[in-house]
Amino acid sequence: MSPIEFVRHAGTAFRTAGHVVAGITATTAAAVPSLALAAATYVPAKPVDGKGQPVPGGWTFQDQYSPIGQEALKMHDYLLMPVITAIVLLVLFLLIAVMAKFNRRKNPVASKTSHNTVIEVVWTLVPVLILVVIAVPSIRLLAHQYEPAPKGALTVKVTGYQWYWGYTYPDNGGFEVISNMLPPAEAIKRGEQPQLAADNRMVVPAGVPIRLQTTGSDVIHSFSVPSLWFKLDAVPGRINEKVMMINKPGVYYGQCSELCGARHGYMPIVVEAVTKPQFDAWIKSQGGTVGGAAAPAA
Repeated sequence: MSPIEFVRHAGTAFRTAGHVVAGITATTAAAVPSLALAAATYVPAKPVDGKGQPVPGGWTFQDQYSPIGQEALKMHDYLLMPVITAIVLLVLFLLIAVMAKFNRRKNPVASKTSHNTVIEVVWTLVPVLILVVIAVPSIRLLAHQYEPAPKGALTVKVTGYQWYWGYTYPDNGGFEVISNMLPPAEAIKRGEQPQLAADNRMVVPAGVPIRLQTTGSDVIHSFSVPSLWFKLDAVPGRINEKVMMINKPGVYYGQCSELCGARHGYMPIVVEAVTKPQFDAWIKSQGGTVGGAAAPAA
C-alpha cells in the first residue's frame, strides 16, 4: 500500500469512528432526560417493618430518624438511664441494709440518733450535682429543638380538624391535602398497619429543614410523630412553629396525641420523606408550583 492510500484509508477510519462516537453521545444525551424524568416520578413509598412505626412487643422509644431525635435518644440511653439505674440500685441497697441491720431482733433498743451533719450534707449536695449534670445536655437539647427555621426553608402548615388533618403548602401555590384514616381492610391491602394508614400523606423532602406550622380549626389537636421526636400542639386561633428535619427517605407514622373528641383515636399522621426531584414531581401532581412565589398563609 502506498503512503497516499494509507493516509486515505486512515482518514476514512477516523471519520467512521467520529460518526460512531457522535451517535453514542447523541443517544446518551437523549436518554438522560428520560432517566431524569423517571427518577423524578413520584410513587408512594411502601413502609418498612420496624421503621417509623410501632413494633410488636416494643417497650422503649422507636428508632429515630431526625437529628433532634438521635440527640434525645442518645441522652436518654447514655445519661438518663444509667443515672436512674444507679439511683434505684443505691436506694434498694440502702433499704435492704436498713432492714437487715436495724430490725427489732438485732436492735431491741432503738437508736436515738436524730442528726448526722455529714450525711445530711451529702444527701443534699449529691442530688444537686446530679441535676446539674443532667441540666446541661437537657437545656442544650431544648435549645436545639426550638431553633428557628433557616431562611428559605420549606413551609408546611398542618391544620387539625375533627377528625382528620390538612396539609397546606404555602410555598408551592397554597394547595391543601386532606388526610383521613384508611379503613382497616384497605390499610392491610396496602401493606400498612390499620389505624395508622391514611389516604393522603404529608410529603416532604428528606435531608432539609422544614418549617412546620400547626393550628386547629375547632379544638386543640397535637401533631405527633414518635420516630421523628416531633410533637407540636395545634391550637385554634394561633400558629405554633417548629423545625422538622428527616434524615432518610421513608414513611413515618404518628397520631393525634391530644384528646379532641369522639374520634380522637382515628386521626393518623403519615409523613413521607422523599428526594427533592420526587418532591417536586409530587407538588406538580397536586397542581402546585415549584420555585414560584409563596402563597400568603391563612
